[in-house]
Amino acid sequence: MTPDPTPLLRTEGARFVDGSGATVRLRGTAVGGWLNMENFITGYAANEALMRSTVRAVLGDQRYEAFFERLLTAFFNEDDARLLAGAGLNCVRLPVNYRHFEDDRRPFELRSDGFRHLDRAVAACAAHGIYTVIDLHALPGAQNHHWHSDNYTHRPAFWDHPHFQDRVVALWEAIADHYKDDPWVAGYNLVNEPADESREVVGPFYRRLVAAVRAVDPRHILFLDGNTYSTEFDIFDEPRGTYDATYAGTFDGYGENTVYVCHDYAAPGLGRGGDYPGTTDGRYYGKTELREKYAERTAYSRQTGTPVWVGEFGPVYTGDPRVDAMRAELLDDQLDIYRGDGASWSIWMYKDLGRQGLTAVNADTPYRRRFDAFVAKKNRLGADNWGSDGMGIAEVTRPFQDMMAREFPGFDPYPWGRFDWVRTLILNLTVAQPLAYEYAELFRGLGEADLMALADSFALANCTPRAGLLEQLRKG
Repeated sequence: MTPDPTPLLRTEGARFVDGSGATVRLRGTAVGGWLNMENFITGYAANEALMRSTVRAVLGDQRYEAFFERLLTAFFNEDDARLLAGAGLNCVRLPVNYRHFEDDRRPFELRSDGFRHLDRAVAACAAHGIYTVIDLHALPGAQNHHWHSDNYTHRPAFWDHPHFQDRVVALWEAIADHYKDDPWVAGYNLVNEPADESREVVGPFYRRLVAAVRAVDPRHILFLDGNTYSTEFDIFDEPRGTYDATYAGTFDGYGENTVYVCHDYAAPGLGRGGDYPGTTDGRYYGKTELREKYAERTAYSRQTGTPVWVGEFGPVYTGDPRVDAMRAELLDDQLDIYRGDGASWSIWMYKDLGRQGLTAVNADTPYRRRFDAFVAKKNRLGADNWGSDGMGIAEVTRPFQDMMAREFPGFDPYPWGRFDWVRTLILNLTVAQPLAYEYAELFRGLGEADLMALADSFALANCTPRAGLLEQLRKG
């Protein structure tokens, strides 16, 4: 009997396997900045909800809806899936903001049109033999401290309010029911980069959420990020043979078809990164150090005998040929480590304005012509966290950082310490939020044809693939 060529992917020990039992090594990217928008990817400032509300105030409801519908349609479609398949990739992670499915003013009511773009992407990828992982990247209340969870502030309210947690359980039940029979959906990445400082809520919440999803869809793989931005795994306790009495009869460990996701960003590849090989923030990094950090971040997967999936990694590029050559070497070393270990991976990310994506919007497009000066100002001020050195205008920020270090030498706030805490408050909130209004004003006075041209700037035909980066991934 010939096996079904597209049965559900599953785990078997430390491997992903298809319906014939053949090993599948997932190698892919994430379509960040699309169904979960991010400031550095598409050029705005602060968080997505603030950006959308300010643009709506300028354009009005009808023109706002038309622009964003066109933008989402252009940003990812079958042309993009075809490019990724041609590069030898077989998996696409699809980050999603909960707001596509539910309105805060009407909690627990599923939007009737919420799945339309996600369905389109899943189908486009499937047509080119690409699996998809559905990733809830922004949760109501925000599950971590930063812009990518659509957080207005620097506090993750999700862990403080059972109401938000109840909504996520209901939402995942609906998503799982929608995709439970789709063989090209590899699985569900339930919570992107949780950050529960107490470390008391995230574990029980995962147990509850896993039980709820398994009750609806027992067959798809569940991808579980560790706490503290997918770097800590003790929250899972003993993953096999344990259960919480609260869910007796519905939960028996995390079971088969569970993957414990690590994120493996390397310090030399980030905004404050130094030379590679070389020193960043007083520590030397070469391939040996990358391997050690990778081994630390994937230890739980080996301990539990489950597949390794590096859910995010990848350097940020600067435009400086010398620095970017070192970033390319860093990426080569990471890919070689993953290849040697048989690890699956998903690089961050597919398409943007040129900072990190596998493709970049061309400089002569209407969007770049209209917004490049704004992006330059935003970068000069250091308003974005990602890719920035965290200083912005140093004559303003450095004295404040120095004062905090002097007056509060023992202050080491969760998750990333005093420097990140200060720069988040000063730059990523205080500076970035007024910039959101400035971004919105650049839409004022535009006609319908102008808006459609801005949106279409993100179509693949108006972007340039990074050929060298794609070739690196093909070999990875």
